[in-house]
Amino acid sequence: MAQAQAGVGIMIERPTEQRLETLKVSSWPIWTKEPSIFPWQYDEREMCYLLEGSATVKTAGGTVSIRAGDLVTFPQGLSCTWHVHHAIRKHYYFG
Repeated sequence: MAQAQAGVGIMIERPTEQRLETLKVSSWPIWTKEPSIFPWQYDEREMCYLLEGSATVKTAGGTVSIRAGDLVTFPQGLSCTWHVHHAIRKHYYFG
């Protein structure tokens, strides 16, 4: 079940295998990032499924923590700063 992060607009869920199959997550491209800190702006909505790693994402409304196994939805128009603690490997989908 999705869980909204208050004041942030980011949705985080721990999906079932069935949910991942329904979304066809395994067909999405993969993005990787080493431990780092960087700003990001979402011009489109992004859904991503973290295969490895962990990060905190800071927005004007607060900070959320994400980790391997999370299915995360970032809303269009969100500005944030990523703090990648452990190298990220994730499937992602825009739109």
